[in-house]
Amino acid sequence: MHVIATSGAPQAIGPYAQAIVVDGWLFSSGQIPLTAAGELLATDIEAQTEQVFDNLTAVLEAAGASLAQVVKCTVFVKDLNDFARLNAVYERRFGAHKPARSTVEVARLPRDVQVEIEAIARLG
Repeated sequence: MHVIATSGAPQAIGPYAQAIVVDGWLFSSGQIPLTAAGELLATDIEAQTEQVFDNLTAVLEAAGASLAQVVKCTVFVKDLNDFARLNAVYERRFGAHKPARSTVEVARLPRDVQVEIEAIARLG
């Protein structure tokens, strides 16, 4: 196993890695909308989702990958009423690429953010 760590995404706020690579697969930890400096600047669901994608992109790039190699995402959202707005950002960031996805409404997320996304990507 190889630990992925980058200063381009917020450092882990607990005992976990930003991502782990094993046997050509990257498994990211859930990314929340903190800046790389660890600040929560975004307030609306679109801006928070953009920051989450910036973080995911940084983690993937640190492993030599991109969003185009993501095969599965799990999206945790505080309010499914925000789904259409979140989905618009999600679709724009992935473009024509359509990885498998699960979306789950949750009662609460770390730092009381509105969205968290984890990804699995195939490297190479």
